[in-house]
Formats: sequence, C-alpha cells, structure tokens
Amino acid sequence: MADYKPKHFNWRVEGKVAVMSLSRPERKNPMTFESYAEMRDTFRALTYADDIKAVVIASNGGNFCSGGDVHDIIGPLLDKDMKGLLAFTRMTGDLVKAMNAAPQPIVAAIDGVCVGAGAMIALFSDMRIGTPAAKTAFLFTRVGLAGCDMGACAMLPRVIGQGRAAELLYTGRTMSADEGERWGFFNRLTDAAQLEGEAITLAQQLVAGPTFAHMMTKTMLAQEWSMSLPMAIEAEAQAQAICMQTRDFRRAYDAFVAKDKPVFAGD
Repeated sequence: MADYKPKHFNWRVEGKVAVMSLSRPERKNPMTFESYAEMRDTFRALTYADDIKAVVIASNGGNFCSGGDVHDIIGPLLDKDMKGLLAFTRMTGDLVKAMNAAPQPIVAAIDGVCVGAGAMIALFSDMRIGTPAAKTAFLFTRVGLAGCDMGACAMLPRVIGQGRAAELLYTGRTMSADEGERWGFFNRLTDAAQLEGEAITLAQQLVAGPTFAHMMTKTMLAQEWSMSLPMAIEAEAQAQAICMQTRDFRRAYDAFVAKDKPVFAGD
C-alpha cells in the first residue's frame, strides 16, 4: 500500500510502517462521515497488505483528534431517522472493529486533544505514546449520549480498570497525561518533538521482529477476553504450535546456537 492515496487523511509509508494522521489541524483534526468510512476501509484493506507490518496513527498540528465534527456530523445526525442513525453508529463501530481485526500492531502517537471518536481510535490502538500535553476525554455524555460508544464500555475497563473507566464514561471529564500513564492508558510519555519519531521507532522494532508471531499475539489478545481460562490456554497451545512451524522459529534457534542475533523475516 505504498502508493495508497486516501482523500480524507494523511498517509505515508516508511519501510514497512504506515504512518497516518487526520488532515484538518486547523480544527484539531475532527472526524467526518467520509474520514470514518475511509479509515474503516483502509484498516480492512490492511488485513491483506503484505507490505505493511505495523501502523502509526500520528498527531497533526499539536493535536490527535477532536472527535466527530460538530457541523459535518452532529448537525446532520439530528435530521436522520432511526435507520440512518443506526447506519452511522454501526459505521463508527466498524472502524474500531477493523482496527482490532487488522493483523498489524497499531501505535498511536497522541499529543494535545484526543477526545470522543479520537479517544476511541487511540483506545483501539495496541499501544499508545503520549505527550504531557495530551488531554483524553470520552465526551459522549457531554452531548447527551451514553458512554457506551464504539465499544468504550468493553475496551476501556480492560485498559484502565472498571472503576476508572466508569468515572470517565459517566462524567466525560478529561484524563490528564499523567493520569493516563499512571492508569496504563499510555505506555509512556515523551516530549512532543520526539513523539512521532518514538512511535515510528517502536513500530520499526516490531517490524524487525517475528511479524507472523506478532499477528498471532494480537489475535490472541483480542479473542481471549471472551474465552474461559481453559479455552484460552488451549487456544494459545494451538497458536504456539502454529508459530513453531515458522521459519522465524528456526532462525531464532539457529542464531542462539551460533551466539548471534536472529534476523526475522515474518514467515
């Protein structure tokens, strides 16, 4: 997908890492109907993209995403009937489902405003690096909606715990960067000047690893929440047996015997 040219967000490829960001920094990068759909379709396409092994979702202009655009989304929703509203809410859910299903690890690089749908995109990334200026909020109750948007009630408690998630989802208040790091939402914080570079470096480290095994890890992380413990242990036994058939497993053994560093190829 090196030649991919989306219309509603920025996209570039560095090696086997795709770097994407929303493209309206003058309005703190809001989502529109079109960007929702195009991002959904992009992550669906990434399922079949052998040339991309990791994804970075970057900030732009000092902000990550300000959520659904008030004029382009919230206003028009007031005129839709139930069928139209459900089509929209299902589309937003389809975006994070596609992110979750994509085999590539996703690293979010979060600076400034990260609210509403932007907070959900960050939440459904596999890892998050933030800056001290990052302000994350699940604003749904602030506009008269439930906090259960785009899988928030399922995923946020898994990341930061039930009580903390309940507070953020009921109140819609902002989670500071320090809180986010302390609670496990952010893997770490860094200066804004280094943010995107650190996220790309992390993604490149993953690309240099056993990418087939990374895909299996992401699959198990997603699926095991709905399994009993015995089922999860059996699923992991099968996953490891599959990975033991890869050339990367042999490469790691041969490198260990030779007292060398393995060079993985993802097969």
